[in-house]
Amino acid sequence: MTGTESQSWTAIDCDVHPRVPNMRALHPYLDEYWREQVIDRGIDTLESIAYPPNAPISARPDWRDAKGEAGLDIAQMQTHALDRWGTSAAICNCLFGVQMVYNEDMAAAFARAMNDWLAKEWLDRDPRLRGSIVIPLQNVEYAVDEIERCAKDKRFVQILVLCMGELPLGRRQYWPIYAAAERHGLPLGIHAGSSYHHPVTSLGWPNFYLEDYLSQSQGFQSQVASLICEGVFVKYPKLKVVLIESGVTWAPGFLWRLAKFWRGVRFEVPWVKVSPLETFRENFRLTIQPLDAPETGDTIARVIDHLRSDDILLYSSDYPHWQFDGDAVISPAIPDRLRRKIQVDNPLATYSRLSEEAP
Repeated sequence: MTGTESQSWTAIDCDVHPRVPNMRALHPYLDEYWREQVIDRGIDTLESIAYPPNAPISARPDWRDAKGEAGLDIAQMQTHALDRWGTSAAICNCLFGVQMVYNEDMAAAFARAMNDWLAKEWLDRDPRLRGSIVIPLQNVEYAVDEIERCAKDKRFVQILVLCMGELPLGRRQYWPIYAAAERHGLPLGIHAGSSYHHPVTSLGWPNFYLEDYLSQSQGFQSQVASLICEGVFVKYPKLKVVLIESGVTWAPGFLWRLAKFWRGVRFEVPWVKVSPLETFRENFRLTIQPLDAPETGDTIARVIDHLRSDDILLYSSDYPHWQFDGDAVISPAIPDRLRRKIQVDNPLATYSRLSEEAP
């Protein structure tokens, strides 16, 4: 895409959340067997109680409907987010808990239904919307099948998994997923969240949501180390990984430590021939909401400087979640020179399917 063409884009929101209201919404997209299973078993939702829906940060008061719900209605998203912030494109990341299911066949059926629901109920209704393919990581073969099925629809621009699952994502059993991602030009989006099959801390289960929330950055750090050290980017150098809702300020310090220890024990991973810092700058991207830094002073500018790249940050609103002041989706502390790069240029460089089209 030329510079002139990129100027026709306004904001590209890399993280919005349409919400599946309940399992009944997926009934039309399940085959008869699984629809009967859902009804007979009384499965009404896959939502995790770990994210408190009534907490103030879950949605602004004026974004909630009469029942206090948010993210259920496309008209609300259009008014509250897309139109409000002049959005050219928004990537829908649906967090209905497919990853929490133990049964591999059921997980595959639910992922398929949810992706079809997203395409029909959201993507078909607003040309600005794009989708992330939710995959059943419980079974890699099923996951690749779902990527191949959904990749035919060019409106799907990313593959979506949760930060904390069964195993570190660098493990070689997951590599067929990355082969499919690279083949179709689909970044791997790793979103904050857990399958809750294992504790979310290295010390066991915490008592409080606060601890769970803070532990997410540890999960992202582990996934970054796993993907780099296992050699994923040696095998798949074109793969892009987007860390969604990971925060930002943890990255410089963690990457410094990773690079330092790699220099000392790199004989253990001889396939990693370049510094993890270089690999991170080339292959990883971070969304800017929530931005875990003070809103005043030059702290954010210094964090960006420590990342040593202007290409890493991606614009996101995290709608309908609300962790910024008023409508300040982009922190006023982010330098003006970077705003269009974060809102347009970096997303277009990350999501090849967007860069191939006009808004």
